[in-house]
Amino acid sequence: MKTPSKKIAKNTRWHRKIHKYIAIALFVFMFIIGASGLLLAWKKDLNLIPPTQQDIANTPVLPIEKIQQIASTYILENTNLDATVDRIDIRPDKSVAKVRFKNHYSEVQVGIKSGEILSVKTRTSDIIEQIHDGSIVDFFIKSNNEEVKKTYVTITCLGLMILSVTGFYLWYNPKRIKKRKLNENSQI
Repeated sequence: MKTPSKKIAKNTRWHRKIHKYIAIALFVFMFIIGASGLLLAWKKDLNLIPPTQQDIANTPVLPIEKIQQIASTYILENTNLDATVDRIDIRPDKSVAKVRFKNHYSEVQVGIKSGEILSVKTRTSDIIEQIHDGSIVDFFIKSNNEEVKKTYVTITCLGLMILSVTGFYLWYNPKRIKKRKLNENSQI
């Protein structure tokens, strides 16, 4: 019959093996998630999002349809990109609308009173966010159901959870063995 310490040691070797193989398999994904998460946490300090401009006009606010038309027209006339709008973020305190597009990372800031184009920039933070959650692959293959993202997130999350459990036992089991040996020696 195995002593309790030998059984714990055997379990520790099993945990180490699982930990090693999962860590090797998911290393690249974990590194990408960590690096992109760090960039997202510091995105404002690293200027990865376009600064919000301000409209100083004293006229009534334009209808949302007009703001969308102004941004779409600008994209059509000045770039060879698709003008399909994904979302419009209104900032009433600065009288600006940030218009973001569905098939690229451009942001057009339109004054909600003047209708003037205040800024046109690439939203680098959106690219990093899509790298972080895996949806960048869905973006490039034009998938609407986010299958790649869901698979990527599921695999990396399950892997991280398993690494956490096995890592805990890799830390805790040697302490248990040491404590048992000390107890055995003190009883002699």
